Amino acid sequence: MCAQADTYQALFERRWRHLRRARVRALAWLLDAPDLLDIHDPHWEGRIATLGPMTEETARWLAELDADPAPLDAALGSKMYTRLGLYAEKLMAFYFAHQGRLVAHGLQVRASRNDTVGEFDFLLDAEGGGNAGGVEHIEFATKFYLLQGDATTGFDTFVGPNLADSLGRKMRKVFERQLELGSHPAAQDVLPRPVVAARALVKGWLFYPRGTYQAMQGITAGHCRGFWCPLAELDALPGDRFLILPRLQWLPPFRAQSAVWMLDKAQLAAELEDHFMASSAPVLVALVREEPDNIVEFERGFIVPDDWRDRANARLHP
Repeated sequence: MCAQADTYQALFERRWRHLRRARVRALAWLLDAPDLLDIHDPHWEGRIATLGPMTEETARWLAELDADPAPLDAALGSKMYTRLGLYAEKLMAFYFAHQGRLVAHGLQVRASRNDTVGEFDFLLDAEGGGNAGGVEHIEFATKFYLLQGDATTGFDTFVGPNLADSLGRKMRKVFERQLELGSHPAAQDVLPRPVVAARALVKGWLFYPRGTYQAMQGITAGHCRGFWCPLAELDALPGDRFLILPRLQWLPPFRAQSAVWMLDKAQLAAELEDHFMASSAPVLVALVREEPDNIVEFERGFIVPDDWRDRANARLHP
């Protein structure tokens, strides 16, 4: 891992420490975090979208939302979100609507009443197109993958914590199916205007075996990253204060005035042992430091069951 001064957490803290509200910090992360995939790499064939650099106008808007979150709270509604992807989509829809570019969000395409072909995550006014022009289809994803094996062998070596997905499989599905939705005959009945561009916007974190890092062509060099390690290696982790992060707090680095669920290393070990007795799901843990008025994340990583590597290998090489 890189030195603490170079971590994404340190960069985020310097830029956004003035934001106090979790929803606003999550939105700031979505807008300002590095793209997970390198938009310039020819592997992606120019089909990766980017939001571009954060503007001072958007930074001021985020500060205003932090002072008065009523517009954001109204857009998100009173629903308790359980799916991280849906929560992130709603935040992005709020941003695109603020920009004045949002044409549709979550627009379903059906071949028949009981046959759903797919869904457009976002349809945006094409740049400079206005109502007379076409729309841009943005397929949006926030992903968390762990490197299992040698990164040079391909994107399938980045696997989801629960081993149900991989970065390679996800992007093949996006390119071969989801970004082609605009040309499906059934889509023509619901599209307000023709799709003139279709690209994927991908944010997220990649996690590497503790103490290692492998650069990979196609992955943005400055992407958000952390570590993973089996429970048996827990004692080797630095620091002495930890938080188990609920799924809806996986997006930005953690910062709060207090956290009643903060654990020392022995307490963390006990919690994880109990968890893995009932579940094989890896757990995302934030390593935090206590400041006079805040608790701040300085590193994060997935703790996995001790047999996770064997199960991941079996999934990769059946």
